[in-house]
Amino acid sequence: MKMNKLAAIALVAAVAVMATILTFAPTLWAQRERAVEPRQVSPRGALLEQEKSLVSLFENAAPSVAYLTTETRVRRGFFGEQVGIAQGAGSGFVWDSRGHVVTNFHVVAGVAPGQGKVFVKLDNSKDPIPAEVVGSSPEYDLAVVRLVSVPAGIKPLPIGQSRDLKVGQSVIAIGNPFGLSRTLTAGIISALDRYLPTEEYVEIAGGIQTDAAINPGNSGGPLLDSAGRLIGVNQQIRSASGSSAGVGFAIPVDTVNRVVPQLIARGYASYPSIGIQAVDPYLVSRNGIKGVVISATLRGGPAAEAGLKPFSRRTGELGDVIIAVNGRQTDTFSTFVAELDRVGVGNVAELTIVRDDKERKERIKVIDANRRSGPSV
Repeated sequence: MKMNKLAAIALVAAVAVMATILTFAPTLWAQRERAVEPRQVSPRGALLEQEKSLVSLFENAAPSVAYLTTETRVRRGFFGEQVGIAQGAGSGFVWDSRGHVVTNFHVVAGVAPGQGKVFVKLDNSKDPIPAEVVGSSPEYDLAVVRLVSVPAGIKPLPIGQSRDLKVGQSVIAIGNPFGLSRTLTAGIISALDRYLPTEEYVEIAGGIQTDAAINPGNSGGPLLDSAGRLIGVNQQIRSASGSSAGVGFAIPVDTVNRVVPQLIARGYASYPSIGIQAVDPYLVSRNGIKGVVISATLRGGPAAEAGLKPFSRRTGELGDVIIAVNGRQTDTFSTFVAELDRVGVGNVAELTIVRDDKERKERIKVIDANRRSGPSV
């Protein structure tokens, strides 16, 4: 009887507690609901002038930037019996209202008539537009493709110049890194006058170095100044990982503006020459020689007419060694080619030449020549 009384008291107490909980539960739940409501947005105010400028620059330039994809037929298997499709991607930009788009040569390398396809995606094109390669230059790592159908309102990028650039200037890059379209990165010009390797024994003089992030897929895209003008074509990065490490490079626009019209007009670009063939640069370097050792002069060429003396295989006599062009050192064949290109076809270069430990100057005209295989110029 005593136990029943205690149980009854416990039951009454439990009921009272439950009633209290049920009474306050809606209040507790309401408090919880209020706690997870979105916070009030703080007013931001106007964008900074620098931000407004960058936003405007991107909105004006982005419609002119292209996303290029390629499809190339390749043979696989031990005997090449299997045919597959290799896909690639890169960036480019609208050059003119006729539908010419500029990119790097290495973006479209391997795409030949009947052997590959190029597609270009623009802001104002719903689907990728088929394009054909109309000109390419491995030496300058530049190529031009032409859209099969040109959308209305296509907008070329305004062109700047690279000869008066300064280290510290602001720059932006727009492209498609890792296939992510319409990507903007910003930075500064970190250095100027870099040599940019392209083909074997060939470099481009006057390269632009930037810390604006350049990644795989940015190749061929524009590098712009703060006025939105093209000042370079993004070409490569130097990084142990293969991704941006703050050291990106662009082909200077002065070179681009000279080469691209030639690619459009005739499919190839002029290549500087003085009519020599050079000893293998690896052998020259291995023997501790700085400069260009001539292995032969081409009959009727400027070097032969100037009396430049090649290396003699019969006697082992070194002959003439070219060590500078217009006062700029040419320790390697590639820098020699780059300096001839800086002089330009049709102009006269002053060569500094050493023979028998005696230094002299020779003025030689730079001519246009089709590039031969091996180290010749």
